[in-house]
Amino acid sequence: MQSAVLVVAVGILALIAYGDLRMRRIPNSLSLAIATLGLAHLALARDAAAASHTLAAAAVTFVVTFLLFWRGVIGGGDAKLVAAVVLLIGHQELLGFLFLMSLCGGVLAAAILARDQLRLLCWRPSRLPPLTEAVGSTTAPIESTVPYGVAIAAAGVITLILETPLAR
Repeated sequence: MQSAVLVVAVGILALIAYGDLRMRRIPNSLSLAIATLGLAHLALARDAAAASHTLAAAAVTFVVTFLLFWRGVIGGGDAKLVAAVVLLIGHQELLGFLFLMSLCGGVLAAAILARDQLRLLCWRPSRLPPLTEAVGSTTAPIESTVPYGVAIAAAGVITLILETPLAR
């Protein structure tokens, strides 16, 4: 049963990463699917203590990420997805997951920064710079964003793969 949960979770997380990369949106239905898988995984494990610790960890994670969303640091989809992934991976793997997520996010942010700098270097005066959009007769800079759902999904997949019995 654990391998079926792993395969489905990896597939959903791949869809989330692709969608966030393309459209900068994480559908609620996909975050809910991850949370549902996590709750099913907790129920099948039949360990009430671990389940209560995981539920508490997910609740605290949701409160912290909601506050980050409220302050404009992360997107709402990211906040919901992190809490859902915590339900899936369990409280034992939380710190490792958060560490991997920050590493993946840092690499992703550095790649986007390098891409934006490369676009500026390759700009030709005969056309608008790639990082601006026309607003009336002037141009306004476009804010570059990091699709952090990609980092969350990547860290979730790595954590799930490393915690499976076959990987140990």
